[in-house]
Amino acid sequence: MSKHQELLKDFGYVAQSARTVDALMEAIVQRLHDTMTRYNWVGFYLVDKTRPGSLNLGPHVGSFDPHEHVSLDKGLCGDAASSKKTVVVNNAATDPRYKASSALVKSEIVVPIFTRGALYGEIDINSYFADTFNFDEQKFVEACATLVSGYLEKTA
Repeated sequence: MSKHQELLKDFGYVAQSARTVDALMEAIVQRLHDTMTRYNWVGFYLVDKTRPGSLNLGPHVGSFDPHEHVSLDKGLCGDAASSKKTVVVNNAATDPRYKASSALVKSEIVVPIFTRGALYGEIDINSYFADTFNFDEQKFVEACATLVSGYLEKTA
């Protein structure tokens, strides 16, 4: 069993017993950060219900100072939300959408999370290393996002 498959299996068990979506997301960010050596910052941004067009920092762990609030019309997070698609940047220095939180970030992936057709939030992963997020990594992070979405659909 691959590391990705093993983690997804473990996250599935956590999803079955997690009391809240925050508990599930906290378990995911901690385990990804601890296990995936190139995942130097892992976090969730969640739709701000009081401020339309904005995401707030949710559960996160890692070595970068995150943005507390992210606009849905700017940066990689905004692009992922508006396009409703995963955004992968494997050389942040050359991407004009990248809003630098650290010059050390070389790669980033942002996967939107939807529940009942509406944006709930995003999982965002930053890496010190260029070319971190190949196709297999992308599919894995998308599966993590789908797990959170599935939890939300079951508990709503």
